[in-house]
Amino acid sequence: MARRTEAHPDNTPGPFFVDRTCIDCGTCYQFAPGIFVDGGDHARVQAQPVEAAARLRASMALVACPVGSIGTDDKAAIAEATKSFPHPLAETVSFCGYTSDKSFGAWSYLIHRPEGNVLVDSPRAAEPLMKNLEALGGVAMLVLSHRDDVADHEAYHDRFGCERIMHRGDGIPGMERLVDGDAPIELAEDLLLIPTPGHTAGSVCLLHRGFLFTGDHLWWNPDKGRLSASKAYNWHSWAQQLDSLEKLLAFDFTWVLPGHGSIHRASSPAAMRTDLEVAIRVLRSL
Repeated sequence: MARRTEAHPDNTPGPFFVDRTCIDCGTCYQFAPGIFVDGGDHARVQAQPVEAAARLRASMALVACPVGSIGTDDKAAIAEATKSFPHPLAETVSFCGYTSDKSFGAWSYLIHRPEGNVLVDSPRAAEPLMKNLEALGGVAMLVLSHRDDVADHEAYHDRFGCERIMHRGDGIPGMERLVDGDAPIELAEDLLLIPTPGHTAGSVCLLHRGFLFTGDHLWWNPDKGRLSASKAYNWHSWAQQLDSLEKLLAFDFTWVLPGHGSIHRASSPAAMRTDLEVAIRVLRSL
């Protein structure tokens, strides 16, 4: 729980604050930009929320924080915030909130499907979230993009009996299904698993009806105004990661939904392909 006595001095005065336990995962300033911003090696409150909708958004960021670094003296919206995840992002896709420190605050997503809901990467095993997932029909499948973002996968399997799917290159004990090779794998008519080795040996992306879930393989960098990937935080092969980015040019999608970094939506698959080509050119020059 955040402590007012440990609050960063660069918070704007008011009820909401970020304390010194912050790990700068980026969740709060991606989810509630304008209220929270990057303070260098930590998040900080830039503007105190005034309107009810903004206070709820700030409270949801508090709930989503993986290490409980956000505090507030205004508790009015906290109960509603705990019930607000999964939070709809678009059509059939929601952000699960309740990020986990085990995955450095990586975002996880829920795909709502009549054939069975899919979790992409694991959120924190928070009881309010699990109850909300039960009300939405449970979880049939848990796709893990790479070894860093598995978090509380066991708790979700135990609760929902979901099939856990992962690439053997990053495979960890207990998975119901480990996939092999570099060729795309059709998990269902609307779910295509695309091996994208590089960030880790077994990194994968998941394509669902124009939504590409990328783990830590690809994300939007708002400061640079383009799609990006990290050479510094590459745990396997940068050259292979660049080749895997090239592979994505063959697929149609308009959304990039990462574990870390910002979400990006393009106006069309062609526009997204152009965005990706620009990113690849820049990244190959590094």
